[in-house]
Order: sequence, then structure tokens, then C-alpha cells
Amino acid sequence: MEINEQLSIIKHGTVEVISEDELKTRIGKKTRLRIKFGADPTAPDIHLGHTVVFRKLKQFQELGHEIIFIIGNFTAKIGDPSGRLQTRPRLSAEEIANNAETYQEQVFKILDREKTTVVFNSQWLEAIGTSGLMELSSHYTVARMLERDDFTKRYKEGKEITILEFLYPLLQGYDSVHLQADVEIGGTDQKFNLLVGRDLQRDYGQAPQAVITMPLLEGTDGIKKMSKSYRNYIGVKEPAKDMFGKIMSIPDAIMPRYFELLTDIDIKSISCLHPKKAKQLLAREIVAFYHSRDEAIIAEEGFERVFSQKGLPDEMQEICVPDSVKLVDMLAEKGLVSSKSHIRRLISQGGVRVNNERVMDVEFVVMPEVNECMVVQYGKRNFVRLKFSSDV
Repeated sequence: MEINEQLSIIKHGTVEVISEDELKTRIGKKTRLRIKFGADPTAPDIHLGHTVVFRKLKQFQELGHEIIFIIGNFTAKIGDPSGRLQTRPRLSAEEIANNAETYQEQVFKILDREKTTVVFNSQWLEAIGTSGLMELSSHYTVARMLERDDFTKRYKEGKEITILEFLYPLLQGYDSVHLQADVEIGGTDQKFNLLVGRDLQRDYGQAPQAVITMPLLEGTDGIKKMSKSYRNYIGVKEPAKDMFGKIMSIPDAIMPRYFELLTDIDIKSISCLHPKKAKQLLAREIVAFYHSRDEAIIAEEGFERVFSQKGLPDEMQEICVPDSVKLVDMLAEKGLVSSKSHIRRLISQGGVRVNNERVMDVEFVVMPEVNECMVVQYGKRNFVRLKFSSDV
């Protein structure tokens, strides 16, 4: 494929390429570039926001380039400070190992396993030792570190910044040195870390990698970037019905972004559709990709039955509760909501129903009446059937 044709494909949907001339030169010199992407296994699930980068990596694979997927099991011990206004909590080695295992399973829903090299950065970062770390630290100054926005903001506000966090971008940058990366890809929030990789490669006598930044996908709230921390994410391993329902809940205004960043559908082709029909198409396409076309159809039928026809889902969790229990306490103690304050807020907003009757009293007590069972709906998509028992 012609160089300019490759560049056109590579640049589509990106925010920035640093630098385009360097990337063009590399493509002209090498038929197979080494494309680096790293992810720290700080959580067990990959969400649709992560897949924006994976889809670009897939394009590189289709162009014949080598994808090196780094699982940052060493850097996860520190925690990426990018976009953080406070120090991340440290993870245990067991948590990191478990998360790393699920990452590999999920990433190959998009990437070609046979064309992807998976490496763990503990393989070389643990080996550099104290003297190697001192050498690496000598390549960057505190003033340079404080140029990054999140550090600057925390410093001005008197919030804690650990020396360990200063090491993070250096270690990520050293990954590029060790792997002799030609290109590194990341979200716009990763730009500082990616540029550190370029700087370190120069210092170590290598040609600096080209940097490609991808847009950050908004979460289901339509405002903040998709993140488990913000509870606005859609996981790629979520059941088809949950994934479909969450996509249908996104604001209409961000639908074009989802079509562009998560599907191959031309946004112009759906411009004549009613917003609901367009969103159903979006949900079908995404669910079909991560599950199957049949599961997408079943999920859509279930959504229509519950939300358009005011029915109940065919399957719902059933739990046993005492003969009478406060609704807020029951949902929190059974782990169905994140906190009691969350369900109180949901009740005050009219988002909780018992047997299809809206509950507005945060002190509401559920108890058996004529029926032995009772259905509680909390939020738009969550249902649970209560079965009363004096033995609980």
C-alpha cells in the first residue's frame, strides 16, 4: 500500500500525530513497524473507552505492522498518575496478576492473537536494579515533571505527589527504549508519558518513536471520560442485555462519537434515522461485535419488552429476605448498590419501583402482602425479585 494511503488510514480518528513527517519516514524505511501500546492491569475489566485505541491497533495489524501489547504488571504497582488529582491506591501483586489474566482474554476480542506480541514490563523493569533506576532518573528533572498539568495542579493546591509517581512516566518511557518502539499509541491523557518515551529514546541513542494520541470516549453520562471510577463505563465482558441497555441510555448528543470511535458505520448513513432507531442500531452493532448477532437481537427484544412495553425481563436475580426489611438496607447489604447513600439518592429522584409502584420514601419497608414474591426495580435496568422467608 502507498505510504500516503497508509497515513490516511492511520490518521483517521486520531487527535494528534507527533510527528507526521517522522512517521512517514519510518513507513518508507521499514515494511513492518513496531507499534507499542501498554495497559496497566489496575482493574479486572476493559471497557469500551479502552477499545478506541485497540481499534486503531487493529488497523495497524491489517496494514501489516507488529503490535506489541505491554501488560504493565510492574508499573501497575505504582499507578499511572495521568489525570489524577490524588495518589492512586496501591494494588497487591495478586490483584495485578488476576487482572492481567483477564486483560489478555478481553483484548483479543479486537486484536488478532496470532499477530500480537504480549509482554510484561516486569521482565525488564525488575532487572534494571537500583543503579539502573538511578541512571534512568538522571534523564529528567523535577521541573520537567511539573510541566504536566495534573502534577502542576496538585502542587499548586498543596496535594500530595509522591516521588514514586514521578518515576511512572520514566518507567513507561523506558519500555519504549527497551522495545525500540517505532510508534506508541495512547489516549490524549497519556500524551506526557508518550513524549517522555521519545525523549528517553533520544538520550539512549535511538530514533524517537512517533506518538499517536486518540480521543477519550465519554461515558454513559455523556460528560466525563468513560471510567470505572466514575461508574459510567460499559465493560466488554458485560452480559449482552446490560451492554445493550447501557448504550441505549447514553445522551443523543454523543451518539456520533460512539458511531465514529466504536463502529465502522459511516455516521452520514444514519443521519436520516430517528435518534432512538439510530441508538438501537448502535447498540446492536456493538453488542453483536462483543457477543453475537443472535444475542444482540435477544437483548434488543428484551429491552423493548421492558422499557417500551413496560414488561419485566425474562430473567432476574432472586434473593431471600426477612419478612420485613428496610429497602435501603436490603439493597446495600446484598451488594446490589454501591452504598446506602446511592440508593437514597435514587429513591429521592424517583428511580425505584416496588411491584411497578414508585417509591419516594427512603424509610420504605418491604414486606409480604398477598404475594410471596415482590419485584424491585432500581435505576433503569436493574431488577431483583424478593422472596420472603422467616428463616433468613
